[in-house]
Amino acid sequence: MSSLKADFEELRERIRHGRELGHASFEPIYYLVFDPAQIIDIKRQTPALIAKLRNDGWDVSTFSIAEHIEQVLSADPRRALWLAAEKRDPLAWGKTNESISNALTSSGALLKRLEEALAALEGKANHLLLVTDLEALHPYMRIGAIEGQLQGKFSVPTVFLYPGVRTGKTRLKFLGFYPEDGNYRSVHVGG
Repeated sequence: MSSLKADFEELRERIRHGRELGHASFEPIYYLVFDPAQIIDIKRQTPALIAKLRNDGWDVSTFSIAEHIEQVLSADPRRALWLAAEKRDPLAWGKTNESISNALTSSGALLKRLEEALAALEGKANHLLLVTDLEALHPYMRIGAIEGQLQGKFSVPTVFLYPGVRTGKTRLKFLGFYPEDGNYRSVHVGG
């Protein structure tokens, strides 16, 4: 297993040199893939990772999946209904997960937020978007679905901190237990 430090150094080098022509797309999308058991380590090291990227000359913006999910759910007009249903049957996790999944996917609220974050950085030199807390997508959706819908909109280097397992050059297993997904159009480092 590679170390987070070595993987991050490789990621910095790849970002510095940009994408190669042989990849599935030319968009500057990078995944730092790490074992899900290292989620806490990544969270602890994220401020240092951001500092190193800034020292490399990048203006780093972050997009926390967890924070945006919380904001989407807090603003949803069905929130009062969900809370009442939870009070009646607090152990109905299947219904809870289905409601949250519907809130995130049916309106595309999370997708729209990431798209807006990317659009705000478009045309800005030396900007980089760091997407964190991907584990918050479980069990509602996977980032590959979002990435695929945003094809053509990644105008700045975008780094996803991805808890999972790399099973090939383009195949990943989210959180290490989801089925392999090879629909990523990105550079994968680590895993």
